[in-house]
Parts: sequence; C-alpha cells; structure tokens
Amino acid sequence: MDTKAKKREQLRNNEYYDMQEVFDQLYANAGNNAKFTHLMQIVMSAENIKLAYRNIKKNKGSATKGTDGKTIRDYESMNEEEMIAYFQSKMMNYNPKSVRRVEIPKPNGKMRPLGIPCMEDRIIQQCL
Repeated sequence: MDTKAKKREQLRNNEYYDMQEVFDQLYANAGNNAKFTHLMQIVMSAENIKLAYRNIKKNKGSATKGTDGKTIRDYESMNEEEMIAYFQSKMMNYNPKSVRRVEIPKPNGKMRPLGIPCMEDRIIQQCL
C-alpha cells in the first residue's frame, strides 16, 4: 500500500471513530498556543482506544510477540467493553514493560538492533 493510500485509510479510521474532528481541533489549538488541561480524557476515551486497537491490529507487526509473549490475537477474545475498561485501567497507572531486543541483518551484512514492545504497550502508545 502506498503512502497516500495509508493516509486515506488512517483518515477513514479516524472519522469512523469520530476522532478526526477532535484531532483537528487539538491541532488548531496547538497552533494558537492554547493550554491543554483535559488531554487524558481524550487519550482514555473509548473511541480513541478502539481507534488505537484497530490501527495496531492492521499493522503487520501485530503478530509479533513482545516480552510478555502476547500478540493482538490475545486481545481479540475480549469484548469491546472489556477491552476499553482494561486499557483505561492500565493507563491510570501506566508503566511500560520491557522491550524484546532482536537483531536484524542490514544490507551491508552487519546486524541492526530492533526493539519489539509488548502488544499492550503498543496499543497504549498508539492511544497517546
């Protein structure tokens, strides 16, 4: 998928969960040097959590396990309300888990370190 198609798809997802207007307003306010006081309400909103989950689920890395051994499939069994409550509670006192380190080959034959965060951390980071 090319870059333009990815941007269109992300925009559709944002609009589907009614988040695009919120993001546009935040962007406009930031340009006006506004002070933000209730960002966690937006970050922890059900719609933002569902959007983050959907974006991560579409990512090809969603099948890659972090240090906790979980993939996106481990969260698919939750119903929507359970998943939202789970991530809202995690964000109340968020501490990221350790990152799994692997080395991948570079074209020149050397190896490059790569950090793979846990699925839970990926979803919470996407919310932010």
